[in-house]
Amino acid sequence: MTLFRDMRYPTARELAVTARVLADEHPELARLRQVGSSRAGRPLWLLSTGERTGPRDALVVAGAHANEPVGGATALALARRVLREPALRAAGSWHFLLCADPDGAALHRTPRPFTLLDYHRNFFRPPGPEQPEWAPSLLPPDRLPPETRALLDVIDEIRPLLQVSLHGTDLGGSWVQLTRDIPGLAEPFGKSAAELRIPVETSASDAAGWPSPGPGIFVMPDPGGGDSEVFHPEDTRLSTWYHVHRHAGTTAIVEVPMWASDLVDDPAPHPDPRGAMRVLAARLTADARRVAEVLAAARPGLPREDSALLRAVDWTLALIPTLTEQWRHGAPSEATAAYVGSVDAFAWRLALRAAAMLLRVLRAAGHPAAPGLDRLVTGWCTEFGARFEARWVPVATQVEHQARTALAAYGRLAASD
Repeated sequence: MTLFRDMRYPTARELAVTARVLADEHPELARLRQVGSSRAGRPLWLLSTGERTGPRDALVVAGAHANEPVGGATALALARRVLREPALRAAGSWHFLLCADPDGAALHRTPRPFTLLDYHRNFFRPPGPEQPEWAPSLLPPDRLPPETRALLDVIDEIRPLLQVSLHGTDLGGSWVQLTRDIPGLAEPFGKSAAELRIPVETSASDAAGWPSPGPGIFVMPDPGGGDSEVFHPEDTRLSTWYHVHRHAGTTAIVEVPMWASDLVDDPAPHPDPRGAMRVLAARLTADARRVAEVLAAARPGLPREDSALLRAVDWTLALIPTLTEQWRHGAPSEATAAYVGSVDAFAWRLALRAAAMLLRVLRAAGHPAAPGLDRLVTGWCTEFGARFEARWVPVATQVEHQARTALAAYGRLAASD
C-alpha cells in the first residue's frame, strides 16, 4: 500500500503555499525562507525541518529540470514524514529546495498528463547553461545564473551529508546515479520498484560504462578518473551534484518514470547492439532533420525577441550530431536489450522534445507551418507510447518510490557516518 493518495503535479506556487502551511502548523520544527530569486524574479523557497542544523543534515532538491515535475510533490511528502516521525529528525535536519527552476516550471505546464501527447503539448526543457544544476559545467563562475548561485550557497550553508536530487523521465524505468557509492542501497531500491511495479533501468543510457554496485544503481566516475561511455554536453563532475564533496557529502540523483516500459528492464544480451545503435542513430538524424527543416523555413517569419523556447530548440538540435556520431562509432560490442531499449527511448524523446517546443512557438505566432508540425508531434507521441507499451505510473506511486529511495539512501549513509 502506498503512503500517499494519487495526486497531480503541484505548481511552484502551490508548493510554496503548502510549505507555508506546514511551517505555520509546526513552528518549532519547520521554517520556510527565501534563499534567492530566479532570473525573472521568482522566489526560491527552502523548507527546513528539524530542531537544528548539523553534520548529518540532508538537502533535497526538486524541480531542477522543468519537465520533471514529480520532485516537488516528493519533497512535500518527505517533509510531512520528517515532521511526523521524530526518529527521522534525530539524526539530522532535512532541507527542501522546493523548485530550483521556477522560471522553467512556469513554461512547462503538466499538472496531470493523461497521454504522452498531453505531456508534450506544453513541454519545456531549458538549454544546459540555463539549468541550475548543470550550469557550472558549461559556464564560468561569473556567469552562473542566480538559481545556481542560490543552490551553491545553500549547499555551503547546510554542508549536507546527503544531497538528493529528484528527477524523472517521461518514459522508461527508474535508476539512481551517485557521486559516491552508498553500500546497500540497491536492495531497498529494487524492493520498492518491484512492489510498485516500476521497471528498473539496469543499463540506463545516461550511465553507460559507470560502475554499478547493483541493478539500477550507478556511481559516477571519479573526477579525472578516465572517460565513461556516456555522452553529456555537460561535464557532470563540475555540476552542483559534486559541490557537496567539498563538505564530505554525497549526491543521489533519483529518477522515476511517468510512463513505465518493461523494455528498459530486460537483462538479456542484445543480438546485435552495434547494428541496433547504427539504426537508432540514423533514425534520430532523420527525425532531427525534419524538425530542423521546419525551423529553418519558419524562422524568418517568427518574432525576433528572445525566446526561451527557441533557445531550447536550438540547443536540443545542436546536441544530436555529436550524439549520433558516438552511437555509430562508439557502440559497445556487448550490450543488453535493456541498454538498447534505453538508448531507443532517448532517441525518441530528443527529436520529439525539439518538435514539441517548436510547435509551441509556431502556434503562438500563428505560423502556417503549425498544423503540419502538430500532426508530426501527435504521430510521434503515439508511436513512442506504442513502441514501448507505455503504462502510466500514478503520481502517488512516483512520489512513493522517490521518497522510499531518498530515505534508504540517507539511512545507509547516516549509519555508516
